[in-house]
Amino acid sequence: MRTSEASYLSEAYIFYEAILSREYFKEGMFQDLSLANKQLRFISRFLMVCLLLNRREMVQQLLHQLKVLVDECKRTFQETDFKEWKLVIQEIGRFLKADTAFMNIRPLRYSIVLDCHPDSLPHVSTLVARRSLRLRDAILSSYHHNEVKVSELTLDTFRMLQSLEWEPSGSFYQSNVARNGQNGASGPSRINYSQEIADPTLPHNPRKAVLYRPSVTHFLAVLATVCEELPSDGVILIYLSASGHGILLPAGSGMPCDATSLSTLACPSDRLNPSCGQSKGDDSSLHASCLHFGTHGNGGINSIYPSDLVPFTRRPLFLVIDCDSSEAFEAINGIQKGETAAMLLSSSSSYQTSDVGSSRQPCGSLFTIFLTAPLQAFCLLLSISGTDIDTDTYNKAEKLLSSSLSDWGSTLATSDTIDPVWAQVLTDPFLGRLILRFIFCRAVLSLYAPTFNKKDFIPKCVPCLPASFLPTTAACQIVILQIAHIFAASTKFIFSEGLVLPESRQGDTESMSCS
Repeated sequence: MRTSEASYLSEAYIFYEAILSREYFKEGMFQDLSLANKQLRFISRFLMVCLLLNRREMVQQLLHQLKVLVDECKRTFQETDFKEWKLVIQEIGRFLKADTAFMNIRPLRYSIVLDCHPDSLPHVSTLVARRSLRLRDAILSSYHHNEVKVSELTLDTFRMLQSLEWEPSGSFYQSNVARNGQNGASGPSRINYSQEIADPTLPHNPRKAVLYRPSVTHFLAVLATVCEELPSDGVILIYLSASGHGILLPAGSGMPCDATSLSTLACPSDRLNPSCGQSKGDDSSLHASCLHFGTHGNGGINSIYPSDLVPFTRRPLFLVIDCDSSEAFEAINGIQKGETAAMLLSSSSSYQTSDVGSSRQPCGSLFTIFLTAPLQAFCLLLSISGTDIDTDTYNKAEKLLSSSLSDWGSTLATSDTIDPVWAQVLTDPFLGRLILRFIFCRAVLSLYAPTFNKKDFIPKCVPCLPASFLPTTAACQIVILQIAHIFAASTKFIFSEGLVLPESRQGDTESMSCS
């Protein structure tokens, strides 16, 4: 978790699997409470390793064992309270329910089987990009009331964590085909899996710091350390997901709330006007809104403001802000201390795909899902569940989207109007993929009938991407039309008059590859 080194996960898996298969804790477990607790801790840790390795069948098996073991322990050690372990089981079950199998049709990690090989990524002209930066470090954090999590890993940070790693070549597909190798008992299966997870042909994963509900001082200390150690060709990704202005905690939550401070944050006059370029550097814009990593009524002690990030713009930053007050971070642009930050900002309002009375999706943030699993996000927006979808239809749409994103990447790399900030990170496989998926997300939400022409539902990027990638262009609309047509959902979108489905590509998606 600290190093993002895949071989460490592999070693942990092999070690834990050996313990499980040899039943080290079996003898005397129900006579010794401390031994029973060791077995419970072992299973929960093994479960986390399997979750990070995307071995979902093994996760389900371990969860079942954990349930059985807790029930047995309750009967055997009646004077001992196992309430905490019951909560752990509920937490894991809630996480797996939210992160359904439908969300894992395709690995979230960067797969050289499905995604463009790093050597095949389009090159950006040196006249536009002064240098080529690589993602070396990432800081991932989220804070939402009652958010879905396992241990200290929330659903949103888990997805972003996975999307910033390499998928070992072939392991995802072999693990799905060879179901008989999922029980963890086969020695040869374990050895082959180890060889795959330690694929020497893949580059090292970027280092990632996952911060669970950090204090602001802790967050800033980690960011300062990462900036200090960043290589000269590196860029730091900062992913922050939290509530901002105008979000009230649920009634009866027991958490204090300062109505005065909330009304100030929600005041439209305090919010940055994104269309006003003169607001750059305005101190009121820098402090108007923030991300709350704690309760609202604490005077801002746990609030992250745009001004908090300004000192760190001495190094290249790539910001992904998933918050209803994300537009406030536009104020950073123009007052950097040396480097212009690239920013992907969520919309200020989130479209609800269900009747849940919450500002967030039951399965996590829709903006984050678009950046990590774009086609799944498209289906969720249309209320298409995994049980409703035909595998061939989904694969057809996946190939079309992959081909389209690849085309967009090539066009973006050769664009004369691309900002150098985007040009210098476009060739990084992880950041380039985020940029292209953002374009897709913006186009889908801009054309979707319930959010059509509603700016509050449209995400933004700073600096602006070339105008040729705006949702109003035919290039973007045709892609959305084609994918919507595959799912028989064309009528749920509003396209420009006269836009028609290209006949040459209606049935020719089988040859499409590479995203």
